[in-house]
Amino acid sequence: MKISDDLEKLLPFGYLFLIMMGILKDSIYYYQFGINILRYSTIMDVLISPIAEFTSNPIILGAIIILFVIHFYLPSFLAKYKNVAYVKRSFELKSTDELTAAEAKSYYNSIAIKSLVVFLLSFFLGYGLAGGYFTTKKLKENKLDYSFQIDFNEGESKNVYVIGNNSLYYFYFVKGDKKIKITPLASIKNIELIENKMID
Repeated sequence: MKISDDLEKLLPFGYLFLIMMGILKDSIYYYQFGINILRYSTIMDVLISPIAEFTSNPIILGAIIILFVIHFYLPSFLAKYKNVAYVKRSFELKSTDELTAAEAKSYYNSIAIKSLVVFLLSFFLGYGLAGGYFTTKKLKENKLDYSFQIDFNEGESKNVYVIGNNSLYYFYFVKGDKKIKITPLASIKNIELIENKMID
């Protein structure tokens, strides 16, 4: 499977785009809890944020892989069915009859890249907005599932709902308290998943 020259040149920019989308998603998500997540993040947190999102759930990972595969083959699909009315209308295709083969290939690659960008932007924005919205909604309605227990170095333990974490901090709600807690990892002895639906 050979990557076209157009796509190969864009790979570094693609990862930079994913990093920006990861930052955008985290910023939107944590903003809904009153947290500026960038103040609590390291460079490594920022760099791995898109990978962390993609691998957070097997369904999400599968969907993202399928999305990339589809868009990899999209240019050849567009070239083959460029005269089909539905395809032409959906992707707003212009005539490539006067273009050389290389120019037409580059044109269809650009359409595929733009389509992929729109899908990824929608995914990250939707994930950040929906994740924060539904969590805050459950908090207000007292419907959060406090399925984690944090054991602190001082010997204290608390049942919590974890809204997220990075390499330095845990962000969570303590059962019975609607104030968000931000705790450095260094002060936590261990975290226990009380209710694990996958193995219980």
